[in-house]
Amino acid sequence: MDNYEYLSAIDERKDWLDGIADYLWDHPELAFREYKSAECLCAALRQEGFEVETGLAGIETAFSGRFGSGKPVVGILGEFDALNGLCQTAGALEPDGGSRTPGQGCGHNLLGMGSLAAAIAVKRYLEAHPGAGTVIYYGCPGEEGGSGKGFMARDGVFDGLDAALCWHPGDTTAVRTHLSLANYQILYRFEGKPSHAGAAPEMGRSALDAVELMNVGVNFLREHMISDARIHYAIIDAGGNSPNVVQGHAEVLYLIRAPENSQVEALYGRVCRIAQGAALMTETKESHEFIKACSNVVPNEPMQRMLYDKMTQIAPPSPTEEDLAFCRQLTERALSDSPKADPENPIHWALQPYAPEAQKTGSTDVGDVSWVCPTAQISTATLAVGTPGHSWQVTTQGKMHLAHEMTRYAGKILAAGAVELMNDPDLLERIRQDFRARVGKGYVPPIPREVHYSAAAAVLQGK
Repeated sequence: MDNYEYLSAIDERKDWLDGIADYLWDHPELAFREYKSAECLCAALRQEGFEVETGLAGIETAFSGRFGSGKPVVGILGEFDALNGLCQTAGALEPDGGSRTPGQGCGHNLLGMGSLAAAIAVKRYLEAHPGAGTVIYYGCPGEEGGSGKGFMARDGVFDGLDAALCWHPGDTTAVRTHLSLANYQILYRFEGKPSHAGAAPEMGRSALDAVELMNVGVNFLREHMISDARIHYAIIDAGGNSPNVVQGHAEVLYLIRAPENSQVEALYGRVCRIAQGAALMTETKESHEFIKACSNVVPNEPMQRMLYDKMTQIAPPSPTEEDLAFCRQLTERALSDSPKADPENPIHWALQPYAPEAQKTGSTDVGDVSWVCPTAQISTATLAVGTPGHSWQVTTQGKMHLAHEMTRYAGKILAAGAVELMNDPDLLERIRQDFRARVGKGYVPPIPREVHYSAAAAVLQGK
């Protein structure tokens, strides 16, 4: 369609953009508390001439930056939250150990910057083509365990979009065609009766016993659910540190996953009945709180194919010898147990062939956006192949030269895709038709209206 001149906006801001990614890495913040990260990105958007709106869906760290006018309106999704317990020295070949502070263990410092780069390049195009459309950068907090986009989608933040584009750091360069799992996160509480465990055990009713029995019951449930479903738990309050006191209170946090929202809802009912049974067995009282949820991803074949075409036309950058040397050492020292690790060729930077849709067992709140408007994603190889997600190995690679280069490349692909959507009405119509065929009656938010994001924030902050 054109010579991609507008992508030079990213190259011209190379050092500035890399600095933003590093700032987000240096200031890791947990879900819905990403105050420094959000302010950094908002300041960057204002500096570039975007109209910034904060407090989207009532969330302090959710924001948008808008530029342009008219249709189509293309959203570019950015994330920036960190994971607990993954603080790590950059460029290290072994874990620091001991730290339980947050770290960028999923590469969201790169995700936020790459999407920002894309928005800036689209702005450059729109400056030369007034009225061709509108680009909106969405600052989406709390992806890690908070489903920030789920709250935003429930409250209508994405309703005006014709399409949404996003990406994620990874260990390959590809269009993301895989499907995700929907999920619910539920906090179960048990109230019992404390007593002296030695002198008067018959007087006590153990809330911790109820939690343990619930976990056993759910373990038996696993044999009787579909193979693609997953149920995870974490005991977040075991009732104290005194074994000679019968625990009068205990809490367990459950994450229930399945390929479709309706399947999660059905499993949720069964898990609740197990919790009620555990309370009956222990003569305790059970209650539960809905924390958050996210929907499964709805793919969009025409938009994915379009992004793949852009990735064939715009070649990814080659890794340097320094990148290769570091990733070889990391592979030998810290990734040897990974079945995907490749000591000879540790960076799989070249574009992977377009792959058919396949079910994966992870979850993402991008799914909720994909039910509201056509959505497509890519990944680029910011990591040594075989790097496990949510790990110190991800964090240690977050400021590498390779990470910066492949992040800016992701921005170029998203920008080129957005401009294509603004210039090909036939493509946009095929995308809409595919979307309508897949979503049927449309989006039903899995997060109940009365659930507030602060519940997820409190759980993730350990409060």
